[in-house]
Amino acid sequence: MHLQKIFIVDDEPGIVKMLETILRKEGYTSISSAFTGQEAMEKIRRNLYDLIVLDVMLPDTDGFRLCQEIRQHTAVPILFLTARSSDLDKLTGLGIGGDDYITKPFNPLEVAARINVQFRRQGQYQNALQASGIYRFGSILIDRKAAQLWVNGQEVTCPAKEFELLLFLADHPNQVFTAGQLYEHIWGYESIGDEKTVSIHIMRLRKKIEPDTKHPSFIVNLRGIGYKFIPPKQGGTI
Repeated sequence: MHLQKIFIVDDEPGIVKMLETILRKEGYTSISSAFTGQEAMEKIRRNLYDLIVLDVMLPDTDGFRLCQEIRQHTAVPILFLTARSSDLDKLTGLGIGGDDYITKPFNPLEVAARINVQFRRQGQYQNALQASGIYRFGSILIDRKAAQLWVNGQEVTCPAKEFELLLFLADHPNQVFTAGQLYEHIWGYESIGDEKTVSIHIMRLRKKIEPDTKHPSFIVNLRGIGYKFIPPKQGGTI
C-alpha cells in the first residue's frame, strides 16, 4: 500500500474514474480529484498532496496558467495529461514547472508507471543527499547547517528558538511531546508554568509553515496531551 496523496485535475469524469481505478489497483489509497481550475486551487490551498495529475484544457482556465499558480503553493511533481501533443506544448508544460507530459489518448497503466517513477526518483534523491543535514517536507525545507527555513521556495525569517523548536520536531516526526517536555528540550531547564511560551512559538511557526493555520497539518495539537509533528509521507532528511 502506498501512502502518497495523489490529486487528479481533469474535466472528464470518465478519465478521472479510470485513473482512480488503476491507481487503487497499484496500491494508492489516497486519491482526490477536481474538475475545474477553481476547485483545484481551493483544494490545493487546504490540503497537502504528493503529486498532481493536471489536464491542460480545463473549462475555466488553461492548465499551463494553473500550473504556474500551483507552483506558488507547492513544489510537488506535476504530471500533465492532455490532448495537446505538439512539441511546443510539451516544451511549454515542462518549462513552466511540469515534471512529465503524457498525451491523450493514453494507456492508464503508463500513467501509473510514470507516477511510480516520480515517487521512486524522490526517494532516491532523498537518500542520495541524506548527509547534507537538510529536511524537505513538501513545500518546507529546513537547512540545519545554515539555520534557514524555506517555504514554497522563499526563505522565511525564523528566530533562533523557533528554528530550534521546528528542528527538534523534525528530528522526531510523529512523536508526541507535552509543552513541558518541549520547553525542557529547547530552553534547557525544567518547565515551571512556561507552557505558554511553547504555545506562542508553535503559533508563530504555524503561521510560517502551515497552508491553513486554522486546520494545521504539520504541527498538530492533541488536546490534553501535547504536540506532534506530522510530515508528508515523502518528507525526510535529504
